[in-house]
Amino acid sequence: MIKTGNFICGEWINGEGDRQLLFNAVTGEPVGTATTKGIDFAAALDYARKKGNPALRKMTFHERGLMLKALALHLREHLDEFYSISYKTGATKADSWVDIEGGIGNLFSYASLRRKFPDEPFCLDGEGHKLGKEGTFMAQHFLVPKEGVAVHINAFNFPVWGMLEKIAVNLLAGMPAVVKPATITCYLTEAVVKKVIASNILPAGALQLVCGQAGDLLNHVGYQDVVTFTGSASTGQMLKANKNILLENVPFTMEADSLNCMVLGEDVVPGMPEWDIFIKEVRKEITTKAGQKCTAVRRIFVPAAKIEDVYIDLGKALAQTVIGNPLNGKVRMGSLAGLAQRDEVKQQVQKLLASSQVIYGSIDSVDVVDADAVKGAFISPLLLLNEKPLHSHAVHEVEAFGPIATVMPYTTMEEAVHLSKMGKGSLCSSIITASEKLAKQYVLGAGTHHGRILILNDDCAKESTGHGSPLPLLVHGGPGRAGGSEEMGGIRGVKHYMQRVAVQGSPTMITAVGNTYQPNAEQTEGLVHPFRKYFDDLQIGETLVTAKRTITEADIVNFANLSWDHFYAHTDHTSLEGTPFEKPVAHGYFILSAAAGLFVDAKKGPVLLNYGIDELRFIKPVYAGTTIGVKLTVKEKIKQEQKEPSDIPKGIVKWYVDVYDDTGESVAIATILTMVRMRV
Repeated sequence: MIKTGNFICGEWINGEGDRQLLFNAVTGEPVGTATTKGIDFAAALDYARKKGNPALRKMTFHERGLMLKALALHLREHLDEFYSISYKTGATKADSWVDIEGGIGNLFSYASLRRKFPDEPFCLDGEGHKLGKEGTFMAQHFLVPKEGVAVHINAFNFPVWGMLEKIAVNLLAGMPAVVKPATITCYLTEAVVKKVIASNILPAGALQLVCGQAGDLLNHVGYQDVVTFTGSASTGQMLKANKNILLENVPFTMEADSLNCMVLGEDVVPGMPEWDIFIKEVRKEITTKAGQKCTAVRRIFVPAAKIEDVYIDLGKALAQTVIGNPLNGKVRMGSLAGLAQRDEVKQQVQKLLASSQVIYGSIDSVDVVDADAVKGAFISPLLLLNEKPLHSHAVHEVEAFGPIATVMPYTTMEEAVHLSKMGKGSLCSSIITASEKLAKQYVLGAGTHHGRILILNDDCAKESTGHGSPLPLLVHGGPGRAGGSEEMGGIRGVKHYMQRVAVQGSPTMITAVGNTYQPNAEQTEGLVHPFRKYFDDLQIGETLVTAKRTITEADIVNFANLSWDHFYAHTDHTSLEGTPFEKPVAHGYFILSAAAGLFVDAKKGPVLLNYGIDELRFIKPVYAGTTIGVKLTVKEKIKQEQKEPSDIPKGIVKWYVDVYDDTGESVAIATILTMVRMRV
């Protein structure tokens, strides 16, 4: 039997005193024990803040991202071991894939997200703001990693994904984590953490593990820390009300189980591809992970005239699901996480049956393969019918956290929207329809009450990730009952673990602090053309002031003929009445091209190629006879990774391009990106 341990302050600790038994959900046999007695939680948090936090804060986003990538690759080497343990939680191979490889996929996703951030420990947030008429005073929002620790209290249903989807975000942001998985399945989380720690990929103090009761953990969090919780709404509310969390104003992110719903569009009838897609999606949501998903469908809204056809087809689909031992290749649905969980689900179903009836399955019996239906935590998929959803409260308030869903009728799309809102907030909802009108009506009507909405039809079904699949780059959370918070969401998620600070000062000072050139900041001119310099030698604020060029009517005509852009404002003197232009104006793209002709150094040098243009704006018309000049300034530098030893060492240089006329006013501004060789 495994003595599940705790990884605290850099050491594995088994804990003291009585230990909680952990069971194989399929056989009912004990597989291990766990306890946190004797753990000093205050010391654990202090260790994370003093050891893990400074190490992560010193790393740049790119270094943290590469760290996540290395960790993901390392964990993939141990998949067989993780799968063998996961089966004991009642999960099938498909369930385990979502949990294990889906969790590792989060590490890969956030590793890739490093490219959206600078190669710095901090980042700028949004654009700068000019605060003075003369351009000498401005403000810029910065994001810096918090100086605390992320405390993650996770649910039992995804012991791997639940941990990895959260730590991927806080580690990229530069914060360490203390992870507290649900005790019932913590032995799988522990197996993964052991591989993480043994790899030595993370700096000391970046990750700690608590297997067992949380004790007084939350009594020691502070205002620089972040607490996240995934689980039941009632437990989340209790934790959120912790006196210390309120006193210290600790950010608390709650992702609670909710009464997610699916809507079958009024346009969908038997025989349409969308009908079959709907039946398949509902079956998948009910049976995947034995319905133990925070995103699983609980409420199914169907046009009243089609409700009988729906539950007949759903019954046939559910009857094809083989239930039993996940190690059997024929099994498609395993057990619940434990006998206590099964008892809890049955109690919740009884509450639903006060106003609903069973139309498929049995609450008391289930046929299983290669297993004992009594000793294992097995339960039949249950499909309920509630014929009066507008007047039944339990179906919109009570969640049975298992393979349970209720079918309900609606008469109009307005009513379907209303019924979806009666759940008082959910993580996700889906509408299955081929009608663009119905899809728009549902999304705009129900969007206030759901964290994510899937519009599912024949066009996207093949590639759709499904109703119940949170994605790393999309927010995972929802309003009201769902917790009122959000996780993941790509860059949005990273910001939860960083402090946003508005910094005011001169453009030159903000440039120096942020290492990104701000308009009107001090510029330095050198004797060597910047295109003759290697990436390493270029300095932020370094500027080339070019020679000047006078734009002629021939330039405008020739560019129109060359580009085939004969838009009237450039070529027709007779069509300018009622426009902002006094006479034919030069093409904006010609002005940019002419600017490039002024600032480019033609000889072969360290600049390898033009990588793109960002933030291009044409500010003032340029007419024939206008003389233009350019100021080309190094705005930002981003080092590129060498994927192969033979790759050319290089980086991306962002140049602030200011094209101005003979009055000194800007006529166009842009950020141009070039790929520049580094010194070998």
